[in-house]
Amino acid sequence: MSELPSISVVIPAYCEEAQLPLVVRAVDSELDALQLPYEILVIDDGSTDQTWTVLQDLCTAHPKLRGMRLSRNFGKEAALSAGLNEVCGEAVIVMDGDMQHPPSLIPQMVESWREGRGDVIEGVKQDRGNERLAATLGAKAFYSLSSWLSGYDLHGSTDYKLLDRRVVDQWRALGERNLFFRGIVAWLGFERASIPFSVPDRAGGDSRWSFFNLLVLAATAVTAFSSFPLRLVTLAGLAFLAGAFVMTLNTLYQWASGVDVSGFATVIILLLIIGSTVMVALGIIGEYVARIYEEVKERPRYVTAARCGPDPSPLSDS
Repeated sequence: MSELPSISVVIPAYCEEAQLPLVVRAVDSELDALQLPYEILVIDDGSTDQTWTVLQDLCTAHPKLRGMRLSRNFGKEAALSAGLNEVCGEAVIVMDGDMQHPPSLIPQMVESWREGRGDVIEGVKQDRGNERLAATLGAKAFYSLSSWLSGYDLHGSTDYKLLDRRVVDQWRALGERNLFFRGIVAWLGFERASIPFSVPDRAGGDSRWSFFNLLVLAATAVTAFSSFPLRLVTLAGLAFLAGAFVMTLNTLYQWASGVDVSGFATVIILLLIIGSTVMVALGIIGEYVARIYEEVKERPRYVTAARCGPDPSPLSDS
């Protein structure tokens, strides 16, 4: 084993055959210049294009590159988990494979870590680049809601992080299946430092994160780190109970005063409001029950179908 610290880079990829050679060459170049032992692991998350074929060819050309293919698309969070379970570096860098996490930031992240500025070195978005307005507003709303419900400030946070081996080991010890990488890293704590960066344009193609995908991720983030929505159900019930009590007193007062009690339209509106609230409450409870159901089944987070490149082993200078 070398006395120099070793670096592992995890890159989850899904249908990124065009971008993958660019990011691998860029990351390989940055790590090679550091003159530290390193490895690059690309996780093919069940791509439906030629990503796996491209990755196999890249493994032949880059001796420090390994590839791992999942049996189907398990999602980015599961792919990240697969990578963290596989690598053996003393520091692990997690980044996207679309070049929107600039590889040029790697030396600065490694330097900050080696100087002891933090166990988690985060790339924080200073400028979101040419992102669509709807996506920008949606991201701000999501992070504001997540920060409010969970108590962790995730504004500007990304998956572009360097994690010390201690942090990775604690991640591996977690057994939950519903994963939200940024939230879990924030929950783990440890000393942190941030490096701002401007998001460059994608190397090619469009983002495959649909509105529905983002909605599912948001639901996972909220249910994984906060039970406040369940408390909202209780608060709504108490509010309606108080309203019902006030209306009952008003009705009794009118009856005692000899006033005809009417209000058919009001009753219908109240029934609609209460019925809608009950349905929303059941939906919120159902989300938590679904998460519990997924956890108790204890299925693996992912299934590995194939590997390419060198066998995993402790990193050295060779």
